[in-house]
Amino acid sequence: MKGKAGALERRSSARWRLMLLCAFSFGLGMLFTNRFWTAPDTSNHIMSQRRRQDQELQLVSEDCNTKRKHGTDKDIMGEVTRTHEAIQLLDKSISTLQMELAAKRSTLELVHKGVPVNSETSQPRKKAFVVVGVNTAFSSRKRRDSVRETWMPQGEKLLQLEEQKGIVIRFTIGHSATSNSILDKSIDAEDAQHHDFLRLDHVEGYHELSAKTKIFFSTAVGIWDADFYVKVDDDVHVNLGMLATTLARHKAKPRTYIGCMKSGPVLADKNLKYHEPEAWKFGEDGNKYFRHATGQIYAISKDLATYISINQPILHKYANEDVSLGSWFIGLEVNHIDERNMCCGTPPDCEWKGQAGNVCVASFDWSCSGICKSVERLKDVHARCGEGDSSVWSALI
Repeated sequence: MKGKAGALERRSSARWRLMLLCAFSFGLGMLFTNRFWTAPDTSNHIMSQRRRQDQELQLVSEDCNTKRKHGTDKDIMGEVTRTHEAIQLLDKSISTLQMELAAKRSTLELVHKGVPVNSETSQPRKKAFVVVGVNTAFSSRKRRDSVRETWMPQGEKLLQLEEQKGIVIRFTIGHSATSNSILDKSIDAEDAQHHDFLRLDHVEGYHELSAKTKIFFSTAVGIWDADFYVKVDDDVHVNLGMLATTLARHKAKPRTYIGCMKSGPVLADKNLKYHEPEAWKFGEDGNKYFRHATGQIYAISKDLATYISINQPILHKYANEDVSLGSWFIGLEVNHIDERNMCCGTPPDCEWKGQAGNVCVASFDWSCSGICKSVERLKDVHARCGEGDSSVWSALI
């Protein structure tokens, strides 16, 4: 009995030792397992952080490169713009010199042939920014007075405008078919009072407006060396400051033709007011004219005015003066500028635009090809749509 009891105790003791050994081995295994698996997690975290930092650095680098590229692009575009402006200025200078040389040659040829040359054109030309010719007729004294009382300065102010701002304004008129008639004497007396006429070597007549336009530009370019020459009718309201500002924007461009561009129908019916006798030249019935500036007001640069002066004898005249001018530039490298502020309507149109900060260059009624009843209405248009007397003196030219 004792022997069996001792054997049982020994087996029980061995079982407990085995169980303790297993428990110890399990604990030791967990300890080592935790150590060995924790390290890779930390390492992976560090690697992840490094990858994220590398990506952020790459993004920053790419952003800097992009900004540098954009900055470079802007610099390049700035250089291109400045180069383009320099080329335009050079082109205009060359064009002007060519035109002036051709004009001198033309004058010399006339002198050699014994043709009398206008004494005014042989004098040194006066420098100006713009010459404004206000087209008028013998019967338009009241219209001229209404212009003088509104947008056209008078007396000393007219001279100051010419001397200080280079803006010359003259009423343009020729002479009657009868030499030294009462009509001519009336204009002489009016000019002696106001000193604001440019007399043209031209016989006045409604159907001779195209010829008068040629002679105006030829005469003006012979007296004044201006950047621009403007023709305007005496029943149109003009804001001189806005006109000068608008022209100044295009000063560097060569061969410039500015106005409200239109393309009206060619009227073949002889009973209509603006009938075109040479309608057949424009194709079939119902065709339209080429684009040209409306005749109430337009401006051309010096090189184009010189071109007209040189080629005056061979420039064709159509029935309508504005069509004739547009035709003279067909086939030339001319900048046609459609300036809608040169054809505003009378109040409330020009008034609303002025209140919105978009002051009009010129205002008139399309239905009348000028301001309807301009003698009675011009003062009201000036009061409601005028830019203010000081605007022309502060205009940047």
